[in-house]
Amino acid sequence: MTTMESRAARLMEQADILAGYSESRNELTRAYLTPQHRAAHDQLAVWMQQAGLETWQDSAGNQWGRKVAADPTLPVLILGSHSDTVINAGRYDGNLGVLLAIETLALLRDETFPFHIDVVAFADEEGTRFDTTLIGSAAVAGCFKPEWLDVADAQGITMAQAMRDFGLDPALAGSDARQPEETLAYLEVHIEQGPVLEAENLPVGVVTGIAGAKRFQCQLRGEAGHAGTVPVNYRHDALCGAAEMISCIEAFARQHEIVATVGKCEVMPGAVNVIPDDVRFTIDIRSLSQSQLERCTQVLFSRLENIAHQRQLQLDYENIYQAPAVLCDEKLQQLWASAVETVTRKPPHFLPSGAGHDALAMAELTDVGMLFVRCEKGISHHPAEQVLTEDVQVALDCLVTMVKGFAPGAGQ
Repeated sequence: MTTMESRAARLMEQADILAGYSESRNELTRAYLTPQHRAAHDQLAVWMQQAGLETWQDSAGNQWGRKVAADPTLPVLILGSHSDTVINAGRYDGNLGVLLAIETLALLRDETFPFHIDVVAFADEEGTRFDTTLIGSAAVAGCFKPEWLDVADAQGITMAQAMRDFGLDPALAGSDARQPEETLAYLEVHIEQGPVLEAENLPVGVVTGIAGAKRFQCQLRGEAGHAGTVPVNYRHDALCGAAEMISCIEAFARQHEIVATVGKCEVMPGAVNVIPDDVRFTIDIRSLSQSQLERCTQVLFSRLENIAHQRQLQLDYENIYQAPAVLCDEKLQQLWASAVETVTRKPPHFLPSGAGHDALAMAELTDVGMLFVRCEKGISHHPAEQVLTEDVQVALDCLVTMVKGFAPGAGQ
């Protein structure tokens, strides 16, 4: 077994170890500021120190490691991903990117760079505990919102109290944000969470950008009635209206080459012999083009309102979440492409990300570049999430090559 093969195998073992830091024995769940989260960061700090890095925890609970350079005045290159998980998660989403970054600097331990290189395990990307995503990376990028401190979890514990329990001072959250002039770039390796690379039979791909997203909570109201006595032509059935809208949403997404999803739907009163008079459902709309996202959202809701009008139903909706589309820096894309071609000896494949990542927040601070790693059947956010050891080896080779590529022009 070669050195790179053994290192990739060790990364897979480390991912298994991290998966043991979970709130449940039967599934992997590791939420922001929990004891299990603390234990995982303690383990990551040990691995960072073994790689020769200086370690610390910042004001939001992110875990850092630094390969120190002789000149502390130059901008810092940041590598990383997130350490938290969704409920009943897979073991590679986020975590693999952190482990790859640590192992990259372990490989480069004896090489000198004219700038610091930091590895970060962002503390909250998923929003599992407080329904607020990108807390860790937002704090680093200078986008931490003080009102988040008042948000409570399902047990009524506020984020501020959770920070205190974790050993942090909520009054300082985000106070140590990085500045653009001191940051060279942010690089993230992440599993694809989609089927494209597997379909193309490729181990890795270069990310072109992260899709913008809008989420809406919708309520469609009609009129309840007896299922046996009200003729169909006299009904104002909210569920039938919602069904037509859902079909419209699917057709519209196909026609305009966006993605749109109705992920939740509640029907009331929910009785077998009563015509539904109240349906509440969500819509998630995404596009890599922000202008297309805005335009399609407007047109789609115009069509939904028309369906409601034709059926004499009342449609109300509220925008509950939005994140802008972020394009990866073109120069970083080309550097990634060059690294992929060098390692795989194949033309690089470029693809967008439909999922959000910490790079979304970090783009507020600096240029971002991402590499995707193939995952089996595109399954993610699920225990069946799986990657190949040989693909991890390719990703490690690519990240090492990418970091080395920064050295020649870093001091210019």
